[in-house]
Amino acid sequence: MSDELHEESTQDKQDKKGAAVKFPPPAIFASCILLGTGLQYLRPLGLGIPESIEIFGYLLVLFGITVTILVATSFRRAGTAIEPWKPTTSIVTTGFYAWSRNPIYAGFCLINIGIGIASNSLWVFISFIPAAFFLYHVAIAKEEAYLEGKFGEEYLAYKKKVRRWV
Repeated sequence: MSDELHEESTQDKQDKKGAAVKFPPPAIFASCILLGTGLQYLRPLGLGIPESIEIFGYLLVLFGITVTILVATSFRRAGTAIEPWKPTTSIVTTGFYAWSRNPIYAGFCLINIGIGIASNSLWVFISFIPAAFFLYHVAIAKEEAYLEGKFGEEYLAYKKKVRRWV
């Protein structure tokens, strides 16, 4: 009996930390965009696109922001935390989550790519690649392990049905 109480107590403590992500995912993208901007300043590399195409970048940024807002609204409606360092109370599987297990992160990628196109900067454009790589190791892997541990078969079934990105 005391082992069960100890185990439950440990699980409760673990759940209070959520996925225990320590670095905010948006900061990863912001850092990579800033790095790309710095590289663009030091060694300018354009995308070789006409100015008329740069508007497409602004549209991608707008779409990425819209996805982020809609996903945040989904979390609020479900009554669960969007921050990966807080406990998750339910799995969101509707809306954008029916197509992607990480639509907010895909939205961040779109914002990143859009800024690169809008600024005609190859460095900023490709900076989403290291951002996505770091994001996987800093957040996604921890989030998936946490959700598997907390929701078990329910999350595993969702994971089989829906791709990680798109």
